[in-house]
Amino acid sequence: MNTILRNIFILAFMVLSTGSTFGQIKDVKRANKEFDKYAYIDARQIYLKVVEDGYESAQIYENLGDTYYFNGDYTNAARWYEKLVTTFPDETEPKYYYRAAQSLKSLGKHDKSRELLESYTAKGGTGFVIKTYDEDVDYLKSTVFKSRQFVIEMSPISSGTSDFGPAFYMKDKLVYASAANATGLNVDPWTQEPYLDLFIANRDEEGLLSNPKPLGGDVNTQYHESTAAFTKDGNTIYFTRNSYIDGQKELDKSKKHKTLRLSLFKAEKTGENTWTNVVELPFNNKAYSVAHPALSPDGKRLYFSSDMPGTLGMSDLWYVDILENGTYGTPVNLGPEINTEGRESFSFISDKNNLYFSSDGRSGLGGYDVFVSTLDEEGKPGGPTNLGAPTNSAKDDFGFIIDEESKIGYLSSNRDGDRGSVDDNIYLVRESCTILIEGTVFDAETKEMLAGASVSLLDENNKLITQTTADENGVYSFDADCEKQFTVRGTMEGYNPHEEIVETPKLAGTINVPLPLFSEGPCAPNDLGCRLNLRPIYFDFDKSYIRPDAEIELAKILAALREYPEIVIHIESHTDSRGSDAYNEALSERRAQSTLNWLISKGIDSSRLTAKGYGESQLVNECENGVPCSAEKHQLNRRSVFIIKN
Repeated sequence: MNTILRNIFILAFMVLSTGSTFGQIKDVKRANKEFDKYAYIDARQIYLKVVEDGYESAQIYENLGDTYYFNGDYTNAARWYEKLVTTFPDETEPKYYYRAAQSLKSLGKHDKSRELLESYTAKGGTGFVIKTYDEDVDYLKSTVFKSRQFVIEMSPISSGTSDFGPAFYMKDKLVYASAANATGLNVDPWTQEPYLDLFIANRDEEGLLSNPKPLGGDVNTQYHESTAAFTKDGNTIYFTRNSYIDGQKELDKSKKHKTLRLSLFKAEKTGENTWTNVVELPFNNKAYSVAHPALSPDGKRLYFSSDMPGTLGMSDLWYVDILENGTYGTPVNLGPEINTEGRESFSFISDKNNLYFSSDGRSGLGGYDVFVSTLDEEGKPGGPTNLGAPTNSAKDDFGFIIDEESKIGYLSSNRDGDRGSVDDNIYLVRESCTILIEGTVFDAETKEMLAGASVSLLDENNKLITQTTADENGVYSFDADCEKQFTVRGTMEGYNPHEEIVETPKLAGTINVPLPLFSEGPCAPNDLGCRLNLRPIYFDFDKSYIRPDAEIELAKILAALREYPEIVIHIESHTDSRGSDAYNEALSERRAQSTLNWLISKGIDSSRLTAKGYGESQLVNECENGVPCSAEKHQLNRRSVFIIKN
């Protein structure tokens, strides 16, 4: 990607005024001139030559670092910024400590990066970027934990030049910016590449791209065009362009060197792959850049990136409302929830109202990272989440778009090259989300691991998905989808089955689900529940009503009583040890009567039923008064037992 399009703000640099020789001063001034025109490649060679001659200054190291930093070459940027902060610490502005830290972070030198961020604070640097680090010191662990599972692969349309900024167009097209075979006749002094044009490519159901060709009509010119957004009907395009309209450049003449800013334009579709009636948007300005459009799902709000007055950092995300009469509201800054002292850009709003954007002002893996924030009904953003690896890398990752229904999207990144922004490519993104459900099956009383136990995974409708056998250590595992409900069930001969309901989260990870199995033991001749393989009838803490899961088990007793009219049973109800003995005895009596009344309500003659509460006098485990126990263990004591009386 052409770097001026990635960094839409304008930098100001002081002119070097001292030197050891007249010739060196002349070379530096010439370098500064090239630098201020954004011809970073030419300036870099001059600065390097001066340094080779033994000349050094804070400004040279600053500018050398910047020529690499803003072209995405963080290895060399870190080299010169480190020289700067080491050699000229008293002359170094806080922002260079920050850029040095970001560069080192992208190289995996996280401890040194942290030190430089602390220096940035000590030097007077303030803002959200420090807040995010301070709140999440172990940010890499946090980032990895929050990662969503994406498969990333380079698209075959990649040209070997800058290819970036994908945008969905209808269901089967993708539009993006590229310097390959562009129509412009000039070469950009920033990258020594041709100026960018917008291209359109075919997109199949698997997301594969093919047959790229320039966007037709009046959109492409001899200067840069990039990053488009389309209305749902496909008839209007918003796009980024150098401030160039009607064949004339719109220059910012307030600077010493005239600057060609970036602006937003829109055009209309007037034929197949033909776009005309190009109009500049009214909130553009020659004094600042406005770029990288995105539309809300309803098409009523246009998002963009700008360094206009009111920007919190180097570039912020803004929006304007698109009014019914075709005019636009006043630009609104998305605020500190999204924007930082760094660079925020390349926004995209999905159909589910998720705002994806790139930033280098937050905890991340290096360079630009992709973040996501959910917008509420009024468009207010929530706290951003870093998408983590593999979406993000140690280099620049930006221009992320995705269809969250098909889980297919695209990403711009220079991760596979060493030339900085020249190596920007389009990557196909496929999202999958898998949860590892794992655990052990063990004897609930002895804690012995139960090798050979059968473990089943059932869906929300209780249909069997798959089954496995616990290994010699009682360990089992399943792969399951995110954001679904499952039941994990353990069974083994001689044990009562045990199952757990699992609701998987929306982010990939691991869920541990232990399965304690209770031994069946020999059934006493008069224990109807045991003979029916009845699961215990549990009650909620301090309650006596029949739970829905208890009704299922009581139905087994009901069926037995109807099948064998001669059976008379005695219902025993028990509590856990929490509460006084007298209270628990009364509570268990209410539970026993509740169970009896349920059976009577189903038609069983009351003469066949007796019931009594035993309180906490017959606990099944060690959870007596004063013994700390989990809620699960206490629940084992809240039960009903059914004894055959004749």
